[in-house]
Amino acid sequence: MAAVSGQQVLDRLRRRHARVSDRLKRGALTAAAVITLVGALLPAPVYAQQESPTLQRYHDLNTQAKELNEDYLQAVQDRDARQAEVAKAGEDIAAATRAKAEAKVKENAFRDQVDTLSRASFRGARFDKLSALLTGASPKDFLNRSSALSVLASDNNKALQTLVGAVKAADEAERKHADAQKRATEARDAAAKLAEDIKAKKTELDKQINEITTSLDKLSPADRAALQGEIDKGVYFPGNGVAGKAVTSALSRRGDRYALGGTKPPVFDCSGLMMWAYAQHGYKLPRTSREQYKIGRPVSRDQLQPGDLLFYGSSAASIHHVVMYIGNGMIVHASDYGIPVLSAPLAKGGKDFFAAKRPIG
Repeated sequence: MAAVSGQQVLDRLRRRHARVSDRLKRGALTAAAVITLVGALLPAPVYAQQESPTLQRYHDLNTQAKELNEDYLQAVQDRDARQAEVAKAGEDIAAATRAKAEAKVKENAFRDQVDTLSRASFRGARFDKLSALLTGASPKDFLNRSSALSVLASDNNKALQTLVGAVKAADEAERKHADAQKRATEARDAAAKLAEDIKAKKTELDKQINEITTSLDKLSPADRAALQGEIDKGVYFPGNGVAGKAVTSALSRRGDRYALGGTKPPVFDCSGLMMWAYAQHGYKLPRTSREQYKIGRPVSRDQLQPGDLLFYGSSAASIHHVVMYIGNGMIVHASDYGIPVLSAPLAKGGKDFFAAKRPIG
């Protein structure tokens, strides 16, 4: 066996180290490539960004406008309800008037009959059984006279009872007529007051919207970019039930314009979008977010399903915004002026989450 010099041993060690080093480098490159690929596939994390004071003020203006709009729409609904009461009271007045007339006709007819029978009795047309016995020529004659007296008494009693019933019916018709007139007056006065209230609220709402529009025009490019945020164009598969189909309908309106009062394409407000989306599949939601909150059953945030509605506000009476959960921690909503209908992470729904409801299912 040939002797190995010290230099040869050193060269072998160097070559072995080089091979190990190459393997380690290739492994590191492979790991880096995997990490890069996974990072590209995963959605970018959403970090809370500090809004500028100007943008915070703009959001506050929109929230105030939505609260005013809810108050305005509630006043409109209340006025419509009072007007419906006026119409119903008018129908009741007409029915009571007819009932009064019919009862009076019947009362007068039977009052004449009773008066006739009473006068006949007073003139001696009626006799008691003793008189019939004393004046009867025979037992048979007595029976005939007694029978006639019984028939006369029966007719008089029936006429009297019918008269009493007619008088009661007339009195009841009069009571219903007076009650209907009172309800009509109260409902008419309430509707008139609400009409004034609606006018005042509409003026205040229009003023608020004008202030929002002015503020939107003054936003810096950076604030405008932050206002809208990243546009999500993801594809979602929420299911085939009514709630899932409502999600698909709501998502189909992404890009439509936001404006208070919007209930159909291409303009929506928050509750208008929810109402429209569900209506496309035969399920009717109320017009306002506060009324929509009264529908369905409560669900916790960790049990949300596509189609559930999330409400924002400090209480049920101050709800000002509603969004629809679409799955995977995402929502679709119509939020503020200057922002189109869009899908976004759940955290974008608002800072004052109040409750979640499942309208159907």
